[in-house]
Amino acid sequence: MTASPGFGNHLVCLSTLIQRRFAQICAEHDLTTAQAQLLCLVKDQPRGMTELAQLLGLAKPGLSGLIDRTERRGLVQRTSQNNDRRLCTLVSTPPGKEIGDALYADVAARLPEMFAHLSPADRCAFEKLIDAALHEQR
Repeated sequence: MTASPGFGNHLVCLSTLIQRRFAQICAEHDLTTAQAQLLCLVKDQPRGMTELAQLLGLAKPGLSGLIDRTERRGLVQRTSQNNDRRLCTLVSTPPGKEIGDALYADVAARLPEMFAHLSPADRCAFEKLIDAALHEQR
């Protein structure tokens, strides 16, 4: 069975709504969406630059600029491994972890509000469909 012609458009509209809400939540935490994604990735564990570039879908120069801006705010810190400056890991600072945890909790609480009008059964079915789509992309 193929999707209806409007299905792709519906997905784009849904993505736009979610991204707008996410951007609003990020702004309330004084973060750009890119900084928020970065903080959420490093808030609980250090990550290498190659892994971050892949997870964020950024080229290394773009990632470096994002890290520079976030590091200037004192939210993340670069650390070298085994005295080799070429191998760099990014860690969250205590203020970065605090903001990252608060943002993560806020997103987890507020994004689902967009679907509060759905019945519990429909929300559960929707979540299963999203999980299946995400699993297929991994």
